[in-house]
Amino acid sequence: MSDLSVPSELRTFFENSPVALALGDPGGDNHLIMMNGRFADLTGFSQKDLAGQNCRILQGPAEDHEARAKLRAFLRNDTAANVRTPILNFRKDGSPFVNLLYMSRLRALSGETRFIFASQFDVSRAQPDKLRAYDDDLGRTLTRLSPVAAESGIIVEGTLTTIANSATTIAQAKLTLASLDDSSIL
Repeated sequence: MSDLSVPSELRTFFENSPVALALGDPGGDNHLIMMNGRFADLTGFSQKDLAGQNCRILQGPAEDHEARAKLRAFLRNDTAANVRTPILNFRKDGSPFVNLLYMSRLRALSGETRFIFASQFDVSRAQPDKLRAYDDDLGRTLTRLSPVAAESGIIVEGTLTTIANSATTIAQAKLTLASLDDSSIL
């Protein structure tokens, strides 16, 4: 699947979103089809850097087994609507961050998964109010995405019921970073 297969309304939506977003191919190795400027700002990777790549490139040398298992389970199970998990990622410059990753399926009216939708948020040093603001932005993004996708015959699957408690997520991110500081990865 190429970037050209992304409906123009969806492409415009991505470009204008205040949230870091990426769109992946639901088949094969789930390579990235497109991402927005916020994604590039967060990760340091440009669209050109990641053309044909899978987001696993962000995982670097870390062994975040639990988060990776959740993501693999979501990608393998076509009936899973969405997943949200903090995962240790690395920017292009090698600096680590804890990414609060949300993934959902965008389906054709026929039920076939057309795209894997993902949003990213750095919770490494986030304050609870910033995470709540991100949750609000993501909620608005998904609310606005539904009618835009529907214009192209695509259904947004999943809801924000998977959003975890902000304080718990931040605490987990801080714990992950603290253990990273104590390891030999950095």
